[in-house]
Amino acid sequence: MRPSRIIVGEVRQAECLDLLIALNSGLPGMASIHANSAREAVTKMCTLPLLAGENVTTGFVVPTVASCVDVVVHVESDGSGRRRVREIIGVTGRAEGSVVETAEIFASGGGKLARCGGYPPHPDRYARAGYDLAALLGA
Repeated sequence: MRPSRIIVGEVRQAECLDLLIALNSGLPGMASIHANSAREAVTKMCTLPLLAGENVTTGFVVPTVASCVDVVVHVESDGSGRRRVREIIGVTGRAEGSVVETAEIFASGGGKLARCGGYPPHPDRYARAGYDLAALLGA
């Protein structure tokens, strides 16, 4: 059976490795993960697979996260308990040592989500799906 996409409700432990392997096979997908920021979510995705055992190393996990994750949307509860998008980052596909490179696409400022200078990776994928990425992001 070959699914057309993978959706994981919450990634907490070593199952993050299974998610990365599935995403690395070319399946599109998404998951939720608890973190204090979008960048910390990326860091957590680089750490959780290491719980799977001694055969899994940072040398495998970091570049896999860099190549498998495209966009991270960070949502938090505001003072009234409503959930709001706080930031959106793109994962560029590059890693330097154990740090995955990211680009800020949107960030909160003054209670509003504002466009930053970054772009998500793989604009060709958006184009194949019929989306003009530059037009969507107001470039």
